[in-house]
Amino acid sequence: MDFDPHQICFGLNQETDRRSFAWFLRLAGQQEFAELLSSRLNSDEIEALTNTLTGLFKEHLSEDEYHTHFLREETPHHHHPEEIP
Repeated sequence: MDFDPHQICFGLNQETDRRSFAWFLRLAGQQEFAELLSSRLNSDEIEALTNTLTGLFKEHLSEDEYHTHFLREETPHHHHPEEIP
C-alpha cells in the first residue's frame, strides 16, 4: 500500500490515529529530517522530548520489546541488578 503523508489525520477515530501516528513516527525518524530537527533544538527541548518518549516507552513496552523493536537488538539485553547504577 502506497502512503501519502497528506493522509495523516488525527482525531477521527482510534484506528486512524494509530495508523497516522505510526506514519508520523516513520517520517520523523528519517535520517535527514532527524538530523535537521535535532540541529535546531536546544538542550532543554531535546531533554523534554527524550523524557516524554522514554516515559512512553517505559509505560507501554516491556524491556524485551524495547531492546528488540526500538534498539533492534537480535537478543534482548538483560540488566543484572548489580549493573544498574
